[in-house]
Amino acid sequence: MTTVSNSTPLIALSKIGKIELFREYFGQIYIPKAVYEEVVVNDGILYGAEEVAKADWIIVEGVGNVLAVESLSMYLDAGESEAIVLAKEKDCLLIIDDGDGRKAAKNMNMDIIGTVGILLKAGRDGKIDLRESLDELNACGFRLSEKVRNFVLSKA
Repeated sequence: MTTVSNSTPLIALSKIGKIELFREYFGQIYIPKAVYEEVVVNDGILYGAEEVAKADWIIVEGVGNVLAVESLSMYLDAGESEAIVLAKEKDCLLIIDDGDGRKAAKNMNMDIIGTVGILLKAGRDGKIDLRESLDELNACGFRLSEKVRNFVLSKA
């Protein structure tokens, strides 16, 4: 399944040692240049920098529709804007967590999933302890309301 990811899911799953879930569920992942620069080039200080740089299953690709990126960049950051446009160009699944980015993608009738959705799938498949993984995300500063956390656990 062709998939494009924004930076937050890569960083979040790296922080809790579960970045391999991307490869397990999606094979290869495409990321736009802005996401690569945000995660890896940004002095290499973000979680996931090393993992993303070394992963042969993560493919960095430029976007074609620069005008669409510029339009989205009026209210989204560069990585989110490029990820949405790249996923739209590839007509594929988008992995994104940011609320405004998700809203923009939904308004464009795109298929999306987020970090928590990936963890839910892995929990259902018995690959991880979902409750423990959500606790780890929370401990790393990932914003997840108690209401959403309880909802996700009820779906497991």
